[in-house]
Amino acid sequence: MDHQKDLSQSGIVIIGSGLAGFTVIRELRKLDKTVPITLVTREPGYFYSKPMLSTALASNKSAEQLVSTNAEGTAAQLEMTILGDVEVSSIDTTSQTIETSKGSIAYGKLVLGLGADQIRLPLQGNAANEVITVNDLEEYAQFRKTIEGKKRIAILGAGLIGCEFANDLVMGSYEVDVIDLAPQALGRLLPEAAAQALQAKLSEAGVRWHFATTVQSIDRNGDSLAITLANGSTITSDVFLSAVGLRPRLDLAKNAGIATDLGITVNRQLETSAKNVFAIGDCAEVDGLVLPYVMPIMQAARALAPNLLGQLTSLTYPAMPVMVKTPALPTIVSPPAKGATGEWKLIPVEGGLEARFESSDGKLLGFALLGSATAQRGALTKELPPILQ
Repeated sequence: MDHQKDLSQSGIVIIGSGLAGFTVIRELRKLDKTVPITLVTREPGYFYSKPMLSTALASNKSAEQLVSTNAEGTAAQLEMTILGDVEVSSIDTTSQTIETSKGSIAYGKLVLGLGADQIRLPLQGNAANEVITVNDLEEYAQFRKTIEGKKRIAILGAGLIGCEFANDLVMGSYEVDVIDLAPQALGRLLPEAAAQALQAKLSEAGVRWHFATTVQSIDRNGDSLAITLANGSTITSDVFLSAVGLRPRLDLAKNAGIATDLGITVNRQLETSAKNVFAIGDCAEVDGLVLPYVMPIMQAARALAPNLLGQLTSLTYPAMPVMVKTPALPTIVSPPAKGATGEWKLIPVEGGLEARFESSDGKLLGFALLGSATAQRGALTKELPPILQ
């Protein structure tokens, strides 16, 4: 591992091979072809689109087919070093080194693109250990193997990931039950009427909903799982997928004395509280915001790359609508900012619904577009205030 010691002090080391890590590297290479870049990842170092995990079944793509470039190809293309299947155990911000399962690596600038873990709820019952989460390509490959030849899948969580997987699985001819404590799907993103429209379309496609309740216990009963809900009803299923949300990975930063809150705290230059250490993506928190979506990552990478090269750049977030990949009823949402005051106005349109969140003086602060109304995305996005100016 000694060749790593030769990294000049200008060397950039990135931990994490998700969209955040790779996008920063692509942005860096647009600006500087020669700065040494090393990517350290617990995954093999291939590039794949994580958002496609929840649509791969219906598009007949296996886990392997989602890999667009292998580690060797990516390393050559971006003229960088990829250290795959490597665990990082600690960061020493004084000596500017990281300890890994393959030895010590020095950095000039360090980028934490650590991502987030699927939240696992503590569940009762003798099959609680059979709960599956899908958070990366290897877990997805395992999930596909598990559901092969099975019929019924229960999903805990009716948020973005839960709804996308539900749509994908019913299109793949599975019977799907979705359970959520909230009274509706996409509780954090959609007004009630919009949620009902989406639920109705997914119900038509074959999804069964269980709202305002949660899982009490999950037990193995011969070949199937008996899922007991808090409201007393039971669901029989073959596979149980948990999709209740994400929790930023903070341990590495915390143990290094780097400030964290909901995420790893960064300023508008994406610098953490430690000198020469930056964070981006699902693990990072900017101005109280943790936004685990594609567009904020792209925006952040475009600001971070010049900062890593000493060109002072501040991150701004325009309005960034989120696409919900539910072909049963395509949905695009730009939720109003936390604490925004106003109300939802509903405009039914042929084959869809336009929901506008407006302030008392009629300014558009957020929207939800369903079905044919998604054509309004461009026009309405222009009317929205930026998320961070």
